[in-house]
Amino acid sequence: MKLFSLELRPARRNPALAVAMAGLTAFAQTSHAGEACLARSAATVTPVVELYTSEGCNSCPPADRWMSRLKADPNVVALAFHVDYWDRLGWKDRFSSAAFTDRQATQQTVNGARFSYTPQVVVDGQDRKDWPSLATPIAERATAPVELALAREGEHVTATVVATPRAPKRLAAYWAVTEQNHVTSVKAGENQGVTLHHDFVVREYRLVAAWTASPDAPRTLGFDLPGAGDAAHPRLVNLVVVDAETGRPVQALKIGC
Repeated sequence: MKLFSLELRPARRNPALAVAMAGLTAFAQTSHAGEACLARSAATVTPVVELYTSEGCNSCPPADRWMSRLKADPNVVALAFHVDYWDRLGWKDRFSSAAFTDRQATQQTVNGARFSYTPQVVVDGQDRKDWPSLATPIAERATAPVELALAREGEHVTATVVATPRAPKRLAAYWAVTEQNHVTSVKAGENQGVTLHHDFVVREYRLVAAWTASPDAPRTLGFDLPGAGDAAHPRLVNLVVVDAETGRPVQALKIGC
């Protein structure tokens, strides 16, 4: 069994999360279907960085490179959503999805952007046109209103979401599976002749319906990975929990084993 934790310093833990972690640890220790591992969120809010990008956009490669720098910050959850509205202009991005385009449009009501554009960087639900000057690693964070634990056994991931008394009344979430170390030699379009490097590429994206948060009732979520991964492109399973009213992230966690 491997135990991973993103906690940076000791903190008093919610008793409900302690019980949940004990159960997940027992689950991992008794697993017979491959190696299992655990992850637990830090006491502070994990930064969530979203990049909306496309291989057909000639202003996107600098943002892709900036995103790759986040590999040096183990505490960030980074998600590169490749949109599909550039695909009609000469080069189809193999990572693009209409679902990611829809997400970008939907998030405008939350992040302050007036329209969809690429490259767009969103940090903790806020549109950040100043992304080239943002420091990495991300600065120290506020205390989290939600605590998370993840356990992976084989191709199944179980999450426990524990609300503190400071949590929003209703929570929602989404899962995102990302891959690292992708390389594309672009043959047409605005980036013709350019070799692009991508990290944190979102390959799976699944929404979790909203629920009423209660400190006394941890929420258990499940996620089944879509088949075995490729060792050349290491995967991260990310869970982002949001305020169901505003859509803003309140805590996030990733697991990479």
